[in-house]
Amino acid sequence: MKIATWNINGVKARIDTVLDWLKETSPDIACFQEIKSVDENFPRQAFEELGYNVETHGQKGFNGVALLSKLPLEDVQRGLPGNDDDEQARFIEATVSTNNGAVRFGCLYLPNGNPLGTEKFTYKLEWMDRLIAHAEKRLAEETPFLLLGDYNVIPDPVDAKNPENWFDDALFQPESRQNFRALLNLGFTEAVRNCTQAEEIFTFWDYQAGAWQKNNGIRIDHVLLSPQAADLMNGCGIDKRVRGWDKPSDHVPVWVDLAA
Repeated sequence: MKIATWNINGVKARIDTVLDWLKETSPDIACFQEIKSVDENFPRQAFEELGYNVETHGQKGFNGVALLSKLPLEDVQRGLPGNDDDEQARFIEATVSTNNGAVRFGCLYLPNGNPLGTEKFTYKLEWMDRLIAHAEKRLAEETPFLLLGDYNVIPDPVDAKNPENWFDDALFQPESRQNFRALLNLGFTEAVRNCTQAEEIFTFWDYQAGAWQKNNGIRIDHVLLSPQAADLMNGCGIDKRVRGWDKPSDHVPVWVDLAA
């Protein structure tokens, strides 16, 4: 089973690119972030024609997450628990049943948090606290569980081409990195770093200043696996080439292959 995550940066703007990628790579499950669409306007038919079941948690103009699966999506949950007043569409979760049992996965678009010193950074840290609490409950169930998405966190200096440029950015603050580490310390395996310790492994290149051409990237899109899911992992990868396609997102897909 191939499971992928991708911040597509607007489904309306990227629909052709996304469909081309799906046709080429054919993941069993795809988790999209920043769909920038309300649920009723999401072009689900285009994805259903490729054999995918579709569930969305959308919001007009920004945010929004979506799940695509070749298997039926069960027990769909929209929104991250812990704050009933949070109206931002940043989390959706579901289960699929395979021949080897159930696999549950959450698709997340973690808040950016900029600028520092504002309520946006406070919201980022509060959201991460809720994510940690929710993840701890899921881990206690002891079933294969994955958390995939745009975390808006640069875990370590090696995950940025020029880490010094990010010292004053919410993505690289000690608090953001500490919360990401706290999530890992619950028992998750971070897929990419489990597969490789190579440098200059990035998932995001800004549209400005020739970042793509200079490979001036950062790694902020992550796949985390519970111990039960990590035991099933056969491999993982980053589809870097997609950043060079026409009308690309500034992010690229990250995927894992599970024996499930």
